Amino acid sequence: MKSFFVYILKCADSSYYTGVTNNIERRFAEHQDGIDPLSYTYYRRPLELVFLQDFQQINEAISFEKQFKKWSRTKKEALIKGNWEQLKDLSKCKNETSHLNFRKDK
Repeated sequence: MKSFFVYILKCADSSYYTGVTNNIERRFAEHQDGIDPLSYTYYRRPLELVFLQDFQQINEAISFEKQFKKWSRTKKEALIKGNWEQLKDLSKCKNETSHLNFRKDK
């Protein structure tokens, strides 16, 4: 069965790049070799692979990639480090208007 990967690269400028591929070795080499001067990673080399998650379905991989790209840097780094407690805390809604903060006596 074919696997698909969501990968995160840490760039030389400390920014992160996230992508999806079915061949991580080939795709990482393409980034590292600078195939496309218009790509985000071209002027941010060298690169370091800091996270890799495999998926059986391409739609699951794409969905996770899109979700991850919306996260704060702190939340991204918690995932990269495998800090599940911090990730759980950072995922909690802290808006004052959240249903989690609703009080009947107001």
